[in-house]
Amino acid sequence: MTDLKDATRAAPDTTWQDDVRQGVRHVRDLDRLPLSPVERAAAQAAAAHHKVRAPKAYLDLIDWNDPADPIRAQVIPSPDELEEAEGELGDPIADHDFSPVPRLTHRHTDRVLLFPTYQCAVYCRFCFRKESLTSIGRGYTREALEPALAYIADHPEIREVILTGGDPLSLPDKALAEIVARIEAIPHVRLLRIHTRVPVALPSRITSGLVAALQGRLMVTVVTHFNHAREITPATEVACRTMRQAGFVLLNQSVLLKGVNDTVEVLEELCRELMYRLGVKPYYLHHGDLARGMAHRRTTIAQGQALVEALRARLSGICNPVYVLDLPEGGGKVPLGPCPIEGREGDTWRIRGQDGAMRTYREIVGE
Repeated sequence: MTDLKDATRAAPDTTWQDDVRQGVRHVRDLDRLPLSPVERAAAQAAAAHHKVRAPKAYLDLIDWNDPADPIRAQVIPSPDELEEAEGELGDPIADHDFSPVPRLTHRHTDRVLLFPTYQCAVYCRFCFRKESLTSIGRGYTREALEPALAYIADHPEIREVILTGGDPLSLPDKALAEIVARIEAIPHVRLLRIHTRVPVALPSRITSGLVAALQGRLMVTVVTHFNHAREITPATEVACRTMRQAGFVLLNQSVLLKGVNDTVEVLEELCRELMYRLGVKPYYLHHGDLARGMAHRRTTIAQGQALVEALRARLSGICNPVYVLDLPEGGGKVPLGPCPIEGREGDTWRIRGQDGAMRTYREIVGE
């Protein structure tokens, strides 16, 4: 294991910062993209309401000759985002309702969400936290995190701290090392989980300094966010290998997005390549949250159920994600996958197999 002090003293690898600077960071940067005048005007109108940002490495994956390109659909603002449907929410999973102190959400007894920053390396157009991300001046400061860290220290039932945001891996190594050190000093915390899009959109950010900043007493799990196999590149392969070799557990959560990954062929390739090529376990497939302006990217639940049922027949268990809905009002994630149980009479169950055939299963248990 790399010594943390040595790593933080070493000169940082700043290649990733060039990648950020050469990408899109502001509405005016859309002028540099190969968009038609009509497309550019529409994108600028949408970006005026919700931030736009994408590193050069991610933009380079776009096929600009394809209006339906799946990478383009995720980061280039669309006028459809300005069409809010009745029932859509500014805080779809009630982060704020379960926030006893700033920068922290405590929805489940043994774990909390900690928000070191509300800024990202890439702003996904479908993000359910885009209302918070649009706020200005909500980056990392030690003072801003103090109430949240004190809350964690005062609640011994908390075993797991989830760094989210914003994207925690968009922070400098020094800031990450400070945050991890503060969390490690709380004895009852045992696991650090990091939710991040950085390995997907900015893989150059996964440096030895970043890895060292995260290593220490805690078990570390990194939850990536790949939505399409086109996002898996030699650079993301290197980034994930670096994290695996550091001893981190790697999981992935995808969002089911209409026009991006809503076919069984696309999902099959994504899940297979995640596991076989990157060593990343497909963890969750999220049904689209009720974020404002995102009706054009949501599928129906029935469509999602049909997709995951087909996936189960095509992929091994280790490659299959769990299809979930994060319920409004803080109801938490519930599995939506189709249930194979058709009925029960006494101790005999009627269960549909993967081949579609109905079979009976009789429970046989001891006294």
